[in-house]
Amino acid sequence: MSKIRILDELLSNMIAAGEVVERPMGVVKELIENSIDAKATRIEIRLMNGGLDYIEITDNGCGMDKKDATAAFNRHATSKISEVNDLWQISTMGFRGEALPSIASVSKVSLTTNDGSDSTLVKVEYGKIAEAKPFGAPEGTTIKVEGLFYKTPARLKHLKSGNVELNLILDLVSKMALSHPEISFELSNDGQTRIQTNGSGSLLEVIMAIYGVEVARKCIAVDFEDYDFRVSGYIVNPAISRATRQYINTFINSRIIKSYQIQKAIIEGYKGYLMSDRYPIAIVNIGIDYKLVDVNVHPSKWEIRISKEKQLYKLVTTKISEVLKREMTPSDLLLKNLSKPQKENIDRIIEPAKEETYQTFQQPALNIVQEEIFDYLEMEQTHRFKYLAQLHGKYILANDEENLYIIDQHAAQERCMYEEIQNQIMEKSITTQHLLLPLVIEVGPAIVNQLDLINQQLDCIKLKFEQFSMNSIVTREVPDFFEQIDEVHFIHDLINEIVEDRQMNRIDIRKEKIASLACHSSVRFNQYLSIAESQTLLVRLSKCKQPFNCPHGRPTMIAINEKDLIKEFKRA
Repeated sequence: MSKIRILDELLSNMIAAGEVVERPMGVVKELIENSIDAKATRIEIRLMNGGLDYIEITDNGCGMDKKDATAAFNRHATSKISEVNDLWQISTMGFRGEALPSIASVSKVSLTTNDGSDSTLVKVEYGKIAEAKPFGAPEGTTIKVEGLFYKTPARLKHLKSGNVELNLILDLVSKMALSHPEISFELSNDGQTRIQTNGSGSLLEVIMAIYGVEVARKCIAVDFEDYDFRVSGYIVNPAISRATRQYINTFINSRIIKSYQIQKAIIEGYKGYLMSDRYPIAIVNIGIDYKLVDVNVHPSKWEIRISKEKQLYKLVTTKISEVLKREMTPSDLLLKNLSKPQKENIDRIIEPAKEETYQTFQQPALNIVQEEIFDYLEMEQTHRFKYLAQLHGKYILANDEENLYIIDQHAAQERCMYEEIQNQIMEKSITTQHLLLPLVIEVGPAIVNQLDLINQQLDCIKLKFEQFSMNSIVTREVPDFFEQIDEVHFIHDLINEIVEDRQMNRIDIRKEKIASLACHSSVRFNQYLSIAESQTLLVRLSKCKQPFNCPHGRPTMIAINEKDLIKEFKRA
């Protein structure tokens, strides 16, 4: 008996749907791409429950006549290619003719379209045309999708909550807006506007709408080319960076792509300007001859194949490095938490050191105020270290009855902050301060949508945010220890880690993220400390349960005892 059979059209469409539209985001992506191909300048996306209950896409594109409106639901029906050669120079977002029939095979679809002469309504329910008739509608196209995967429960059960699905769509539409600044995008969910761009053609305005004013202010324009590629867009000053790669937006001929190699090339261009665990924000479009790129690699069109990829990699890396070298000012090159000694600090450090550098600190320098004298006298009785000097803005020299200590001030500060904050969290003794001016953090629509999760995880440090705008959040009260940290930098990192790892619980924050917090809070290399500041750090280190290593395992100090000195000076 024959085992091979030809699948009927409905089953074929349902299988194709599994490749093209795995979730609501896939539906939105395919329909927006159709709107872009229809030369729309305005695209509106309306969702209910993150697209699980309802999706509606409206555009002001060219529309379709009554014949095309029904033909569009046939598999492989497309206006975008007509012969084999067209596959090797695809210039449109869509081209397979699978999107509409695939979506319609697993949902109820209603399409109204007007091409300027014909105005038509077509309804399709799970692969079967239920109605097709003339129907009054404005020029353009509106597609409504309901009951997605209702008749394919195996797929339905793998979908996440409406909130999670919405986050994916927010991220997608953000990237769509960045790749097409000439198109106005508006996205709403359950009646609330989440993304809105004006379609003015200004990429900088879209960046501001998606990432906020501060990121837009730090944008550096890029525009360079060789014989095969032209790269344009914006990269962001390394003073603003992120803990993940997700803010590196790459487009090929305005098509959203996922390319590890191009991301890596951009990161390599920032080498020397960012720490190894930091990533840049970039919005980069690569113009390329359509014959040099194959977009027909994956059904969802995320992945592509590029000819001369090594040439592109070298171009991106070299030119971004050159742009940063040219555009960065000397002040930009100093990391935020590094500082050179100010004149008044130099006077306080160098002058007393001329006489007292190698003396134990038993009497304060003459230019220290009376309150500090009292503090020093108290310190002398509470810790083991006696301050000697600071070396090169990196190390503190101290001693006790047996040893000479060389203390890494950065690692020591990390250890102190780690234990102090950890104790506050474990003992639920965190104190907070109300801010005179609320702290506004510019994030993005997808982050704003996850405020409940973020607030739940940050409750242990008494930090709570509210929505401030479509792309920002605000808090009016912060923990006291925020006075010592770059709070915006830290909050961005912590929020990114929370939303990327949904299983992270409060214990994870306590045990793992405090080390990150301590690192952001610490004194850096090349930061010159006053004698009082050095003494205070020594007192705090003395009180640590484990003062010998920072939270990441690096040693905080090196001890040299008297026997070692005798041996080294050949006095033994």
